[in-house]
Amino acid sequence: MVFAKKMFLFMGLGAACCYTGCTSKKEEKEEQIKLLVTSPLARDTTVTKEYVAQIHALQRVELRAMEKGYLQKIFVDEGQSVHQGQPMFQIQPLIYQADLRKSQAEANYVGMEYRNTKSLADSNIVSRNELALAQAKFDKARADVSLAQTHLQFTAIKAPFNGIMDHFQARQGSVVNEGDLLSTLSDNSKMWVYFNVPEAEYLAYKEHAKAHDSAEKVKLLLANDEVFNQTGVVQTVEADFNNETGNIAFRATFPNPEGLLRNGETGSVLMTVPLKNALLIPQKATFEILEKKYVFVVDKNNVVHQREVRIASEMPDLYAIKSGLAATDRILLEGLRKVKDGDKISFDYRAPQAVISHLKAYSE
Repeated sequence: MVFAKKMFLFMGLGAACCYTGCTSKKEEKEEQIKLLVTSPLARDTTVTKEYVAQIHALQRVELRAMEKGYLQKIFVDEGQSVHQGQPMFQIQPLIYQADLRKSQAEANYVGMEYRNTKSLADSNIVSRNELALAQAKFDKARADVSLAQTHLQFTAIKAPFNGIMDHFQARQGSVVNEGDLLSTLSDNSKMWVYFNVPEAEYLAYKEHAKAHDSAEKVKLLLANDEVFNQTGVVQTVEADFNNETGNIAFRATFPNPEGLLRNGETGSVLMTVPLKNALLIPQKATFEILEKKYVFVVDKNNVVHQREVRIASEMPDLYAIKSGLAATDRILLEGLRKVKDGDKISFDYRAPQAVISHLKAYSE
């Protein structure tokens, strides 16, 4: 009986020692996990936003037939650069030339009658009313000449400004009616680039523009992911927001000296948007689960907890946090794969200014 009690006591002490040893090893393992921790950096900064854009020519007009007839001559080619006043299309002018000659002949005849009537009226042979009637006939005849000249001029279609010809909608020898589309002409010397901006970013833009008292300069990212070599200027903001999207349209003007941009192209406008008192964290401090962003927050007991964050803006190496973190929080910077929610860690703390200053997205 005494032997059994001694054995039971010995086993109990052994179990206690074993439990204490295991607990010590577990705590030792936890303490051996030493990682790098930092905090969000609160500061005013700027971020480059990308907006889908539509590119339009400074001027783009439809060239239409002003008269009915055969398209007698095409003086230009598709895609050709033309200068203001250069002939482009000629509609057969014979009928309108005949009308002009007829009107001129009628005006000459009525003019002779008017001059004879005026001579007689000056000699008091005919009344002033008869002279006024002759004057009216002469004025009408001259108006008919002017109208015939206008119709004849409309058979020759000339470039209204410098530009580039588009695809032909009618070919030489075809019959065209008044109003038929022949082609379009685009002035690509400057390009208007339209893009839509959300309301919050519009308000930030207006505040920034007011503070700097200058128009915002923007860049254009082309479809081949190359940045256009000219800088644009935001010159116009439309009057109303789109109630369905919550956006408002901006228009930037870009010089196009080499003619690289064409009407109808697409791209993305790159605009610098100010962020007031933004919370910045390195992108590498986050991880993703089911398309949501998370960080590990270290509490006062050095235990890590998984927390979802929402991203306001993205930069090459940084995220600006919309919600989920405070400036006083401590977040795990490295070793995210080495821990799980609830782990206790030991760490080295590094100031956020020191961490972010080494990233390429950091700006003074």
